Amino acid sequence: MTERYDTIVIGGGQAGLATGYYLQQHGEDFVIFDASDRVGDAWRARWDSLRVFTPARYSTLPGMDYPGSPYAFPTKDEVADYLETYAQHFDLPVELGVRVDRLERSGDGFLVSAGNRRFEADNVIVAMGSYQVPKVPEFASELSDDIVQLHTSDYRNPDQLQDGGVLVVGAGNSGSEIALDVADEHETWLSGRDVGHVPFHIDSWFGRHLGVPFVMRVLFHRILTTGTPIGRRKRPKMLSQGIQLVRVKPNDLAAAGIERVPRTTGVRNGRPVVGDDDVLDVENVIWCTGFHPDFSWIDLPIFDGKEEPKEPVHVRGVVPDEPGLYFVGLFFLHAMTSGLFTGLGRDAEYVVDHLTSRVRQQHPRPSYTGSVDRSPDQS
Repeated sequence: MTERYDTIVIGGGQAGLATGYYLQQHGEDFVIFDASDRVGDAWRARWDSLRVFTPARYSTLPGMDYPGSPYAFPTKDEVADYLETYAQHFDLPVELGVRVDRLERSGDGFLVSAGNRRFEADNVIVAMGSYQVPKVPEFASELSDDIVQLHTSDYRNPDQLQDGGVLVVGAGNSGSEIALDVADEHETWLSGRDVGHVPFHIDSWFGRHLGVPFVMRVLFHRILTTGTPIGRRKRPKMLSQGIQLVRVKPNDLAAAGIERVPRTTGVRNGRPVVGDDDVLDVENVIWCTGFHPDFSWIDLPIFDGKEEPKEPVHVRGVVPDEPGLYFVGLFFLHAMTSGLFTGLGRDAEYVVDHLTSRVRQQHPRPSYTGSVDRSPDQS
């Protein structure tokens, strides 16, 4: 049997929940599918010491403030619990354990497949981030078998490592924080270009009251968008290179005894090569080299013609060539904040407003054209 919904939201993380909130506000018939066993599990599966880069006041979803101090930096488990509480508070129709493996057209609507289940919908909102499939260079397979290799998605804590040195490949936010996490117990090298850093401490008085509000509410939210010339110019670079270090400063890395080395370029005799010709004799390698988006399960002609990984063609999450199809949660979907809590609400509201407007055009409410018999107190 094929089950039927007006709208299907694919993904039950923060993007999917924010989208569900606005769909509910409009009284839409919808369901949210998520492959996890519990709301927030994507956060629970990340490394133990992870905290979000933005204070709690910027880590909230529409309709429900994050509990506690607005200046605290929530842990990954606290964020997961907040998402679970959010879904329960608004009684959002989240169906867990549903992994969507195909999306295609079916007449004027869509057919969504998840294992042996089939669903039809007039609208589909893909509420998934850009970070889905771990990205590791091909030469990683040439490293010696006696080296422990982990990707960011697999790393939890230093107990997973064996004795000896650690090479952390990728000097962005994740790599820098993980390098600090392992440096107390291991000699550590951090490989990669200097991505720059935010020029203030985010938990200082200046950061709390001036720096972070300017960055989050003005620079990232209103200036660096697809609607401004500077935003359109910066977007391709940020998509490929990420953003500056937010919490970690170069002095923090130096104080922890972490040695900065050039990019990891290959393997020689089973050991990693950094720069042109330097071989590091390490026992552990942690790949903080990012993720590829994976939309291979979407069987629709909506992707650009570039090499893999391909990105869906959209305008602020609205796919013009496939009416009824939307995206929320992608990195820099509309602004630098699109992948962050503070920008998800705006993107979700925009997409849902577009969806509901389309529904009203397709199914206008009937207007009454007959006469009205008014009593004296009604005239």
